[in-house]
Formats: sequence, C-alpha cells, structure tokens
Amino acid sequence: MPDADRLIYDLKGLKCPLPVLKTRKRMKTLAPGALIIVETTDPLAIIDIPHFCNEDGHSLEQSEPMGTGHRFVIRKKA
Repeated sequence: MPDADRLIYDLKGLKCPLPVLKTRKRMKTLAPGALIIVETTDPLAIIDIPHFCNEDGHSLEQSEPMGTGHRFVIRKKA
C-alpha cells in the first residue's frame, strides 16, 4: 500500500481499553473507505481490535505480529 494512502496510528505503550477507545475516536475523523494502520503493544488488542471492527462494521484487512506488539490494517466502513 503506498505511503500516501495510509495513516499509521501509533498506540504502542497503551493498555486496554485505550487502544480501542483511541482507534474508535480516530476512525470518526476518517472518510468512508479510508485505511488506518494501528500499531499496539497491548496483548489484549489481538482480541479487542477485531471485536471493535466487527461491532462498528469496519473491515479488518490485515492483522500481523510485529516486534513486541501487533499491527492492524483497518478499512473504515463505507
């Protein structure tokens, strides 16, 4: 994905429930169909972020481990 088409939201160091709460707040500012990359070190994020996407209707495009955390690529619902 080209750099111009993505927003990296660094939430490393935050603990549950902050990664989901901050992601939800940021998603409200994005245009429908926009992509956001959320990076977190919270071990519960691998449960919480997919659940958040499912609840709010966003598409979890990708989920992958990275270093000491996890990276999620989320597409805002149209």
